[in-house]
Amino acid sequence: MIISRTPFRVSFLGGGTDYPAWYRENGGAVLATSIDKYCYISCRYLPPFFEHKSRVVYSKVECVQSNQDIQHPSVRETLNYMKIKEGIEVHHDGDLPARAGLGSSSSFTVGLLHSLHALKRTMISKEDLAKEAIHVERDILKESVGSQDQVQSAFGGLNLIEFMRNDQFNVSPVIITRERLQKFQSHLMLYFTGFSRFASEIAKEQIASIDKKKSELKTMSQMVGRGLEIITGKEDLLEFGRLLHESWQLKRSLTNKISTETIDQIYEQALKSGATGGKLLGAGGGGFVLLFVSPEKQAKVKEALNSLLSVPFQFENTGTQIVFYRPNKETTDASWFKFQKEREASG
Repeated sequence: MIISRTPFRVSFLGGGTDYPAWYRENGGAVLATSIDKYCYISCRYLPPFFEHKSRVVYSKVECVQSNQDIQHPSVRETLNYMKIKEGIEVHHDGDLPARAGLGSSSSFTVGLLHSLHALKRTMISKEDLAKEAIHVERDILKESVGSQDQVQSAFGGLNLIEFMRNDQFNVSPVIITRERLQKFQSHLMLYFTGFSRFASEIAKEQIASIDKKKSELKTMSQMVGRGLEIITGKEDLLEFGRLLHESWQLKRSLTNKISTETIDQIYEQALKSGATGGKLLGAGGGGFVLLFVSPEKQAKVKEALNSLLSVPFQFENTGTQIVFYRPNKETTDASWFKFQKEREASG
């Protein structure tokens, strides 16, 4: 049995510049952190005593005879990519709902790849995990995704991630005192809007509009450097909240699918109650709203948004981890697989 734990992420600034359609020409940068909310993946080789060969458990339960029968696209293609031929059991559990702007899809892919590498008794670096997850999602699944989610969930921590024109990336942990970090965290509030969306569909339209939105994207990329100056310096942290507000106004102008009337109402209500700024996390359309609020004003914001689910969180810095590693000796023995093949051949 192998169990991996992979964090979700909160992106502050630079989102939208991590799409290859942008950074291959202009370069890109994001400021983001992983948080203490996780995706858990457990997997093991499945003994050949069942009617099915493999079993995949998430919001559905799939019992199948081959990888190609698996409906979950990421599981199916990741198993094929990793050349898993044996019967296997995969379970997924998450601390927060999927399709909510926290990079959960990429956390899932990173965690599954990490678990399968461990199951095959191979070590893999965080950099290679991120690159493999990007390859699976973008090149195999053909999804319209950026690159920050895979990198952030693999590495963990509060990072500046720079995307190069040659498809490489550089991860620089943000150097900040513990006191400043705690103060920064104390200004953040996270709310679930109550509805989710398919990020790839919204991202596809955003990518199509890149040529028309170059000025906005360049400004959003430059805001990453300014955000770093604020949180690593001695300025009033409310300046970071104001920067988030400016960035959100730019992002919501990229396409008319990023925000909705309901999201705009939530955000305006938060501002009127004392929030300095904030943003909708992820590609847009729903999910989680991040707010930047002075601690002394948070009670008023909570009262104003009492119909929404508030989610307390902390930053984390471990990235994806194998938290339980116990390969099943019998199921990796050649005789075991020989027995399984003979059973399949006999019908």
